[in-house]
Amino acid sequence: MKKINKLIIACDGESASGKSTAAKLISKKYGLLLINSGLLYRFASKLILNNKPKNVISYLNSKFKTISYKKISRLNLHSEKISNHVSTLAKDKKVRNIINNFQKKIIKSNKKICVEGRDIASKILSKNPKYDIAFYFKCNINVASYRRWLDLKKRVSLKKVRKSLQNRTFMDKKRKHSPLKKVKGAILIQTDKLSKKDVLLKMSKNIEKII
Repeated sequence: MKKINKLIIACDGESASGKSTAAKLISKKYGLLLINSGLLYRFASKLILNNKPKNVISYLNSKFKTISYKKISRLNLHSEKISNHVSTLAKDKKVRNIINNFQKKIIKSNKKICVEGRDIASKILSKNPKYDIAFYFKCNINVASYRRWLDLKKRVSLKKVRKSLQNRTFMDKKRKHSPLKKVKGAILIQTDKLSKKDVLLKMSKNIEKII
């Protein structure tokens, strides 16, 4: 494999579409720093749910100034309670600004990075710096629901998980600020039709064309 001095990858997609797994695999293969923007919103939701601050924006602003991404990435943030709260929180422009600024500080100091979320190619990596390649992940709702149900260790019903995912994707696509969308030129990865190995192979083939 060629030595890479710079590679910036944007991974966007719907809930439980497999983008997090794919981002981890591709980051490991090419030695990239991985940033999961969804974890940042989940962390913000957990803070609010646990502490119920009077001034949410001021509280989140202070918290994100004093914590590292590494510490956030070690937390367990995949509860159904957080999942139900985060889609509403993500619509708040001021909250998005706090999290976007947190991400951009990390991104600007790294030339080899993979960022995954819902507005990465369209917002976070749209310029200064701009992504080198963008992927968009989709998954059949039945397969996505089953995956998330297993992630939650079957603590809630499969029907409830399916409804939650449908609501989240609908809200992500319809929100006013930085909605989820596939940017022009992004490579579609339909994960329900592919194994993890196949996803990695498809991503790698496209990356090899640009490095």
